[in-house]
Amino acid sequence: MTESQRPSGEYPTYPSYGNGDAAYPPPPAYRPAQPISTGPGTTVWPGNGGADGHSGGDGYGGHGEGLPQPAPQPSGHGRRVRRPVALLAAVAIAAAVVGGVTATAIGQFTDAGSGGTGSSGAVSGTTVSQSSAGTVAGVAKAVSPAIVEIGATSTAGESTGSGVVITSDGEIVTNNHVVAGASSIKVTLSTGRTYTAKVLGTDADKDLALIELQGASGLKTATLGDSSGVRVGDQVVAIGSPEGLTGTVTSGIVSALNRDVTVAKDSEDGQDRGQQGGGDGGWPFRFGGQQFNGDTGDSTTTYKAIQTDASLNPGNSGGALINMKGEIIGINSAMYSASSSDGSSSSGAGSVGLGFAIPVNTLKADLDTLRSGNGG
Repeated sequence: MTESQRPSGEYPTYPSYGNGDAAYPPPPAYRPAQPISTGPGTTVWPGNGGADGHSGGDGYGGHGEGLPQPAPQPSGHGRRVRRPVALLAAVAIAAAVVGGVTATAIGQFTDAGSGGTGSSGAVSGTTVSQSSAGTVAGVAKAVSPAIVEIGATSTAGESTGSGVVITSDGEIVTNNHVVAGASSIKVTLSTGRTYTAKVLGTDADKDLALIELQGASGLKTATLGDSSGVRVGDQVVAIGSPEGLTGTVTSGIVSALNRDVTVAKDSEDGQDRGQQGGGDGGWPFRFGGQQFNGDTGDSTTTYKAIQTDASLNPGNSGGALINMKGEIIGINSAMYSASSSDGSSSSGAGSVGLGFAIPVNTLKADLDTLRSGNGG
């Protein structure tokens, strides 16, 4: 081996780097870049340029073999991979929200249709808002627009009753005895607007009638519920026009079910049996072996009724008995008037908490017959 002829001490001695004494080349004149500690277990090396600002990438002038390398940085590709996932999730959530709103809008539009019949046979219409569900005020606000006052003129005089709008073009359900023998019928909406109506069909055996307004459209409609689910003690609301007081609201409970109520089919011999608010104080009926509000005559019919203590008075006939969801469960048809037993005038008459309604399921089963005009 050739020996160095360099005199001892001619050059300064540097500390070794790399693999012991054989390390080469000697260190640069500037201080190597140092790692930056950002937390336990994490080390970040400076990028291009050393600690003193010179370029070199590894802090050693481009010669970084055998030295620690900078910790790998997340590439832009990694971030772009995550963005579509977040974007897709946001789009999915937005779609779900829009879908829910759309379904709700479609459901509300369908419910407001002109008397569409569902699989249960219920006629859709106004409903109680969730914030007012279970309150008399909520039921009254939702259903009152669908309850009308009916004025019928016949050879026996004038009668006042109530009715329930079931289609947006003006089909209205009422009692047969309200319009029986009428030569003209006037209907007043809750808004005060008045229409002329004609009879589509009647069923004297069930004391039901269907009339239709002339030239009406876009009316608020009621929802016909299911009377088979009614229970004794259920809270109910009655809406009608007692004594011509349009849109009167009363409330009570279901007192009994399946009561046998007997009423007159039609006015006979010119007697004023059908005149609600007339001198007899109300439509005559028989119940429990007793006769109320006058003589029912010889031509009568009997039906199973819902009994209620909701206040009913002459003029409530044909109006609605409603559950707390805003569904029609009965058509009010008979009520006891105290004046009928003591011979006093109708001005002294008043509700004593004994009223009856035709179950709405009876009406729903009879609607097609009433529309065809083939009632009893």
